[in-house]
Amino acid sequence: MSDYRDSDRSSIRVLFCIGVRDAFFDAAAPERAALVTATREAFADLTGRFGLRVLGTMDDDEVMVGPSTGFPWTAYILADVPDYATVAAVCSIIRDQGVGDVQLWKYYTIEARLGRGLFFGNE
Repeated sequence: MSDYRDSDRSSIRVLFCIGVRDAFFDAAAPERAALVTATREAFADLTGRFGLRVLGTMDDDEVMVGPSTGFPWTAYILADVPDYATVAAVCSIIRDQGVGDVQLWKYYTIEARLGRGLFFGNE
């Protein structure tokens, strides 16, 4: 029964879950525009910078309106990541990246779910 657990362990399957905080919605249009630009820059070239492989992304902002302080989150990035340190580094993007004189964590929250690829449904 446990043979499905013996699959390739060369990477960690990670679901990065991103929530949008109240500050995003409280921001004036110019501040939100700067935030969108900073966010694109912060999450650009994840493969080149961190060595991970993005498998997919999802944004449900058309049907989830307002802040997301817990599940369900607003946006997701599914990736194969080489190790735990890389997961932590990607999560730290919002801690390290600024927009104006504040960090992105004023506007977003992020958490990571770690696991492995599912043994079915991959075709």
